[in-house]
Amino acid sequence: MTPQRSALYDDLDDPPSYTGEVEQTSEDDLWFLPGPRDEEPDYLPPGPRAEPRETEVVDAWVQAEAGCAAHLAWVAGRLGALDDRLRRGPEGWQHRLALIETADLSWFVGDRVGPDRLALWMSMRLSGVQEDTGALARVGWAVRRLTGGPGPKVDLASFLGRRDPENMADEAEPLANRAGGWLDLMAAARDLHPITRACMGFHLWSLAGLGQQGDRMEAAVTAGRIAASEGKGAIFAPLAMGGAGGLRAGGAPSERLVRWLDGMETACLTAMRNLDDIEAWSARAEAEMTPLSGKTPPALRRALTEWPLVSAPMAEALTGASRAAVQRNLGWMEQRGLIREVTGQGRFRMWRLIS
Repeated sequence: MTPQRSALYDDLDDPPSYTGEVEQTSEDDLWFLPGPRDEEPDYLPPGPRAEPRETEVVDAWVQAEAGCAAHLAWVAGRLGALDDRLRRGPEGWQHRLALIETADLSWFVGDRVGPDRLALWMSMRLSGVQEDTGALARVGWAVRRLTGGPGPKVDLASFLGRRDPENMADEAEPLANRAGGWLDLMAAARDLHPITRACMGFHLWSLAGLGQQGDRMEAAVTAGRIAASEGKGAIFAPLAMGGAGGLRAGGAPSERLVRWLDGMETACLTAMRNLDDIEAWSARAEAEMTPLSGKTPPALRRALTEWPLVSAPMAEALTGASRAAVQRNLGWMEQRGLIREVTGQGRFRMWRLIS
């Protein structure tokens, strides 16, 4: 009986041999192997990138400052003039500018707290039923930090008023470490002008992991304090007064610094105009109110220069006078054209000075 051939090799002349040397194959034919490392395909998803070194970050801002040297000197002169003006003026001027700056910052961050709401909250802790008390608390914090107290360089966590929650998860980085990293970066840029350093710190705020709700307000207030750290009269440098275009992010450090300087120049000019109006009004009000006797008229004048808007209950709390004396003096000043009522209501009225 003839043995049958295997069907496996019916179409082959000779069965394969598994003995002997294996034929060498070129690596170019091995399509499944990865290519050279310097020829990564474009279709791969982007992976994590290394963080820029601290020196690289600071060097970029050093170059930006060198390119804006003339503009920086001009803005520093504007800020110096404002600093000298506040040093020679009454303390109430600083408070008034802080309220105006905070109200403008609140619109920049989206809280939109007007001067009237801010004045009522700061003086009497009054808020409407439907108002966001969180937003009012943030602007209240900003006013306090812009009118005094230790600066951010002493203890940033205390300056921000934040504390790490208890029983924090192990993977969460404590606030002290994040604040320490930001302060280390600012210390590495100590050779920069305070205005440039403030701009750098503002734009690196979120990268340092300090961001949370209201972080842009905190970053702007901190930057304002840093920019005026060498002043003797101005506690902060205005940034949002007259427009917050200088706080807009985007672009290289040189572009950000140019916007920052433009915005600060506008803010300083706006602050100086406010002080001019207050000083002229104070002189006119003092001359016209000479016939009035008692402690209420000068105290009321002082309150009107410190606060953009004043209500009768506010004036009563600020001056310590009776409600009748306050309303009598407010009515007298309104008749003389020194102040005007802005609400147009019969109740909950508020007055502002006429510059």
